[in-house]
Amino acid sequence: MSTASVGSAPSKGLRLPSFDQVRPGAWIAGGLVLAFLLLFLVLPVGKVFYTAFVDADGGLTLGHFGNFFEQGLMREAFFNSLYVASMSAVFAALIAVPLAYFTVRFQFRGALMIQTLGVLPLIMPPFVGAAAMQLIFGRSGTINLLLQEHFGISIPIMEGLNGVIFVEAIHYFPFILMNLTVALRNIDGAMEEAALNLGCTGMRLFWRVIFPLAMPGFVAGASLVFVKVFDDLGTPLVLGQTNMLAPQAYLRITQVGLEDPMGYVISVIMIVFSITAMALSAKALAGKDYSTIQKGGASIAKRELTTWGSIAAYGWIFLVLLIVLSPHLGVLLLSFAKVWSFSPLPDAYTVEHYQTVFADASGMMGNTLLYCGLAATLDVVLGVTIAYLMLRTTLPARKWLDWIATASLAVPGIVLAIGYLRLFKGVTVPGTDTLVTSTWIVIMLAYAVRRLPYALRSCVAALQQVHVSLEEAAESLGATKLRTIQRVVVPLMAGGILAGFVTSFITAAVELSATILLSSAESQAPMSYGIYLYMQSIAGRGPGAALGVLAIVVVALGTYLSHLVVERTAKRFESRPVDEVLPPLPDAAKPANTI
Repeated sequence: MSTASVGSAPSKGLRLPSFDQVRPGAWIAGGLVLAFLLLFLVLPVGKVFYTAFVDADGGLTLGHFGNFFEQGLMREAFFNSLYVASMSAVFAALIAVPLAYFTVRFQFRGALMIQTLGVLPLIMPPFVGAAAMQLIFGRSGTINLLLQEHFGISIPIMEGLNGVIFVEAIHYFPFILMNLTVALRNIDGAMEEAALNLGCTGMRLFWRVIFPLAMPGFVAGASLVFVKVFDDLGTPLVLGQTNMLAPQAYLRITQVGLEDPMGYVISVIMIVFSITAMALSAKALAGKDYSTIQKGGASIAKRELTTWGSIAAYGWIFLVLLIVLSPHLGVLLLSFAKVWSFSPLPDAYTVEHYQTVFADASGMMGNTLLYCGLAATLDVVLGVTIAYLMLRTTLPARKWLDWIATASLAVPGIVLAIGYLRLFKGVTVPGTDTLVTSTWIVIMLAYAVRRLPYALRSCVAALQQVHVSLEEAAESLGATKLRTIQRVVVPLMAGGILAGFVTSFITAAVELSATILLSSAESQAPMSYGIYLYMQSIAGRGPGAALGVLAIVVVALGTYLSHLVVERTAKRFESRPVDEVLPPLPDAAKPANTI
């Protein structure tokens, strides 16, 4: 008998227990998970909403929202955030759509490498590359200095909100690229052939047939770009653009104080718009059919490019990749630059910045490993528990655990941090006089809550591929439910669990929005906060870039190792006999042979 099986439905005749047969352990596990989500997600966010809608006497009011729209700065911040998020999605689409279409539609040498390089911007947070982008594309940056010298012109790419849009679009376009690439590959090639037979070719074929069929992937990616840009805090702060919602929420809380209602009003608006963006993206696809009749049919046929077409396509792709990878190149140069001012390239190079980082910021590296490691571990424990409760029990309202955990995607990091500061204000660690909000534990918990959906989705996908019959076989041989989960379910889910762990770890390692509010002392600060502190000083941008390079290396290495281990784990469990998977039982526990 092999573990390889399509689907996760129970075999014929096997049923999940009814409500009254749910084991006590499932009730306890469900209660603990619900308590965690309520305490560290629902209540903090609820506290933010409550504070935004009550006055000084505790009565309900909409006056705070009226005050928000009466202030010119707040109206400007609101419309600026909408403008930046919308235009970032537009420019991200202009980068991603041709790149995805060319590499899927036409035969390219190195198409896989092109798509891999196109995803690299995601492993570096945008605020890390923002300073380097100023040195390359800024008013006195490399590009403008060369243009001014040879052509007497300059391009205001990094001026004002345009700089934020440029950096955000370059960083987040891979969301559209990845989703659209998968959608294009899933289109039945017969649809394209039918259109070609009817005389539909060229751009008309793309806009009337191929792109509409790939619309779900495009909309999913574009909505993610909008939400991520809308609640981003680090990039506007590094570029000095504080006239946006996220920076204004941060400034109101840090400069005016926790009692200022305006910070909570901004937080509510950010959550509402994040949820609205996701809802609108779903509604835009509602009532429309994007499926093809022939399941498993051939995908879009890859066609040969003409000589001039190949030259043009490769030239365009090279230009795009050069632009989108420029933040990485800029950060690397800046980390070695001794002097880089009003010159196309650094005037001198040094390794002193790395020496400074290892001497002064080694504690931040250790903090990052500790916080992100604990947060990722907590995420996979919660993810496995929620996945098992959803797919293997009939616990009442079990799907609510999934919905609540996934809802954290729509909660900006700065909003969650504000909720923690408000909810746990004045609360001390039991047995001490230390405030909970001044410990590193709240940073770790914020990381865990924000990254829980990533681990949860990986765990759910992994458990769906483990057949119920394997668990029942183990239990029929005398194994307890807990032992079955430990020795059968978890090992078979190892690949998904590891993928969820690494995804949570590497994304938490570059989290700034929550970190910047919850870090009460530099001794508790992780690498992301250290990079931000360095980047705020012209004299310290070299060490900041060096620390950013180290963060990129850690994230890239973690991503590579995760893929490597997941592949090896999958091969190890592929076609593995069930008697090797099931736990060894003592002779007394083995059933007697009967005829």
